[in-house]
Amino acid sequence: MAEHTTSKLKWLEQTLPEGLLVTAGWLEEHGFSSSLRSQYVSGGWLEQPARGVFRRSRGQLRWEQVVISLQTLLEFPVVIGGRTALELHGYGHFLSQDQREVHLYGKTPLPGWMSKLSIPTHFVFHKSTKLFRNDHITRGLTSLSWNIQTNDDARNKAESLTHIPWGQWDWPLTLSTPERALLELLDELPQKESFSLVDKLMEGMVSLRPNRLRKLLEDCHSIKVKRLFFFFADRHKPDWLKHLDRTQIDLGSGDRMLVRGGKFDSTYRITVPEDLDAV
Repeated sequence: MAEHTTSKLKWLEQTLPEGLLVTAGWLEEHGFSSSLRSQYVSGGWLEQPARGVFRRSRGQLRWEQVVISLQTLLEFPVVIGGRTALELHGYGHFLSQDQREVHLYGKTPLPGWMSKLSIPTHFVFHKSTKLFRNDHITRGLTSLSWNIQTNDDARNKAESLTHIPWGQWDWPLTLSTPERALLELLDELPQKESFSLVDKLMEGMVSLRPNRLRKLLEDCHSIKVKRLFFFFADRHKPDWLKHLDRTQIDLGSGDRMLVRGGKFDSTYRITVPEDLDAV
């Protein structure tokens, strides 16, 4: 019995990196019964940060470890997007430095245990298919070993998703490209984000890829997001804008009142804040 326990522990040490999370279901699938899990917790070999969730302890739990665990070991279909992705891409100087919210995008709502973790971060879920018709979020782009997929689905993902290394072992975080994250952020206007913030952000986004933008705009459901995108792009006239043919993008019909008491932009038929130029 002791030899069996030692063997199982050795396998766990080799398979479960310190700091990452797995669920009771994952452990059960790999031969760790409920009684064995309890034994490991009691013996200090595993800790249980929330009911049904386990990790080999290595310091304080970080939100990045939670997301990496979802995307790799647990193969959960979710990516980092919107404001959080833009911060990770280096646009944090335009955005708030207080990262109490992490914005995650996918087709499937987040596991309930994520809200039970004792970390100073709130995970905000967004349904990705609400914004894009053909979404390729199935799981993280890579495994922990950074084996890049080369099939057609991976190439489609690469149009809107990317990954960055995180932590001492360069674990991969899968996130929206800046082009996709910008559209995700625009979708939060005006209820969750401000026009002035997006205006400052767009002024600094001078290196976006027009071909990637074109494909994302063609795939985007939201008339509001597409009109706002061109409204802000026209204000700052980045070089990449001249490579986009807006006549190929469906901007819909009719007016959109985004701000009560705002001024009407006749080009894109949206209301925007009266004092936007004064900011």
